[in-house]
Amino acid sequence: MTAIISVPRLASALASGDAPVLLDVRYKPGEPPGLPLYQKGHLPGAVYIDLERELAAPPAKGTGRHPLPPLDVFGAAMRRAGVTARRPVVVYDAGGMGGGWAAARCWWLLRWAGHPDVCVLDGGLAAWEAAGESVSTETPEPAPGDFVPEPGGMPTLDADEAAALARHGVLLDARAAERYRGEVEPLDPVAGHIPGAVSAPTTDNLTDAGTFRSPQALAERFEALGADPGAEVGVYCGSGVSAAQEVLALHLAGIDAALYIGSWSEWTADPRRPVATGPERG
Repeated sequence: MTAIISVPRLASALASGDAPVLLDVRYKPGEPPGLPLYQKGHLPGAVYIDLERELAAPPAKGTGRHPLPPLDVFGAAMRRAGVTARRPVVVYDAGGMGGGWAAARCWWLLRWAGHPDVCVLDGGLAAWEAAGESVSTETPEPAPGDFVPEPGGMPTLDADEAAALARHGVLLDARAAERYRGEVEPLDPVAGHIPGAVSAPTTDNLTDAGTFRSPQALAERFEALGADPGAEVGVYCGSGVSAAQEVLALHLAGIDAALYIGSWSEWTADPRRPVATGPERG
């Protein structure tokens, strides 16, 4: 598998009887968990994963809003869903414009934790339903998996490393441009961006249909921002969720990128860290 899978390809895999493990990770910041939406209809055989409880640890003093989950919690959630190292995994969320954040968070965590074969449903549930594919209200009970997380499969940044990369490499800010510029800040106590970071909203990674742009189009986008296959690249967002979608888009473009897990919410938790505003890098 590649990092994304199309609706027709996934539908064919499900019809063949050689189905991957399906994980439903619907989530929207500031809204209740996606379990009620899952119960109203999901891809047949999909297991619901709670981003706040199973893909992140509770925030603490000095951390971002979505720290890495404890390995035992994350591993237990994946095994509950039937995840093994020998079977492909497909992750999806609601999709649509601005979608892919939660699914990419799960994709990134599984890759970081050592799973060799995981991808995101391109366009999510919105693309699945738009194609006329069926959904189910049955809650599956998969056989327990045996996946044991082994961290280190994806590169990460801490605050000091992110600051250094902003000076000497390419640090992309995946939030909306107005948050980068410091014009608004709906979630964190300080508005602005890490000095030296480059504005790169995740919405620009998607087509109008909410699917990822072609690898060539993504490569051209990131090259214009200074990120190319030879550059040292990192990404941050508000809390480390939407930035995972940017890491996925960079991967599709053939560019490796490190994720600053703590992101802006961790950066601003320390008032001694500098903050920049305005549209210009630096």
